[in-house]
Amino acid sequence: MHIPDGFLTGEAAAVGAVVGGGALAYCIRRASAEGRERDLPVAGLAAAFFLVADAPFFPVAVGTDGHLLGGTLAVALLGPWLGAVTMAVVTVLQALVFGDGGITTLGLNIFNLAILPALLGYPLILLVRRVAPLPIACGIAAFCVVVVASCCFVAESAIGASETVDIGTLAGTIIGTYAVIAVIEGVLTALVVKALLGVRPELLRVRAEAAS
Repeated sequence: MHIPDGFLTGEAAAVGAVVGGGALAYCIRRASAEGRERDLPVAGLAAAFFLVADAPFFPVAVGTDGHLLGGTLAVALLGPWLGAVTMAVVTVLQALVFGDGGITTLGLNIFNLAILPALLGYPLILLVRRVAPLPIACGIAAFCVVVVASCCFVAESAIGASETVDIGTLAGTIIGTYAVIAVIEGVLTALVVKALLGVRPELLRVRAEAAS
């Protein structure tokens, strides 16, 4: 779901850089304020895991690929702020190392893949947790985040594309594909969270807050 270079106008890319960069700076400030240096090794391991697990596995359209996102699992493990920072690092590495997504579009890619899980996924986990077990809550949140991220991709493309885009075709392709991926990601997220609750529940940052 990474937006490639050349797909957006310069103005749209600049606005995306401001939005994504500003949101990321806020997450970094909040993560620093929590004083969680002890969690940095876990964040590093999580980044390495997501870098591999989120590798694109099939082409979709307009120069992008279909792949798992992993952002909701990251914020469940690390909390919204450190989780977002971790996914932002993964997004940057994917662009620089694998060429997955553009450099000029990093701002919007970071917003879609790292910031949305923190701003939408984490609160949704806490909300659904009131009526469902934590693994189910994380799975539902993961599904919703992927669907919303795909809608954001389409909206950003409709507004800022550098050339005429058939939005109907783009929306059908991207949202349809990621609706399927959302189901897979929701199930995998729920299974991983359930497994961690059984063996290492202390690794789940969201568990303590959901229980309070």
